[in-house]
Amino acid sequence: MAELENPNLMPKLITFLSSLLQKVADSNDLNRQLQPQKISVFHGLSRPTISIQSYLERIFKYANCSPSCYIVAYVYLDRFSQSQPALPVNSFNVHRLLITSVMVAAKFMDDIYYNNAYYAKVGGISTIEMNFLEVDFLFGLGFRLNVTPNTFHIYCSYLQREMMMQQPPLNLAESSINLGKSLKLHLCFNEDEPSHQQQQLAV
Repeated sequence: MAELENPNLMPKLITFLSSLLQKVADSNDLNRQLQPQKISVFHGLSRPTISIQSYLERIFKYANCSPSCYIVAYVYLDRFSQSQPALPVNSFNVHRLLITSVMVAAKFMDDIYYNNAYYAKVGGISTIEMNFLEVDFLFGLGFRLNVTPNTFHIYCSYLQREMMMQQPPLNLAESSINLGKSLKLHLCFNEDEPSHQQQQLAV
């Protein structure tokens, strides 16, 4: 767990998370014609011209939050997707979800963090929009911001293992990504169970 939080490994983590989110967004873009998807405050009128990786690299460069924030932001995105099954991660909302999840994670995890106006500039949106995104994201999470050490370790260990394998996380057709339904990220844990076992999600 500590290894993944090493600042020297952060570029690799950023690349890995970007690749994962890109695959998920691309798949859900195709699924838009098969099942209804909710339009929310995170949904842009058009696809941003900046790639997911470039956007996440920009956040990493300017947010100056602790490495653990990116793991926690990933957990938040997972929780948000599970609780909002009609709002899958796609190319129209992934950028706003990213900047919001990182900002919320930084506020919860770090002793020192920037205000919403700063994150809005980093994310290329207005402060008013950033405020709306934060509120909607918090309600979408049900204000479940706490991440237990067990949960953090499970997510962190999984990411570290997959990064070491130097390949895409899992086969999209056979993995635990719930591409057709709610999660739209690659793994889901039942945090109410002591064992914190991974739950397979039907595609």
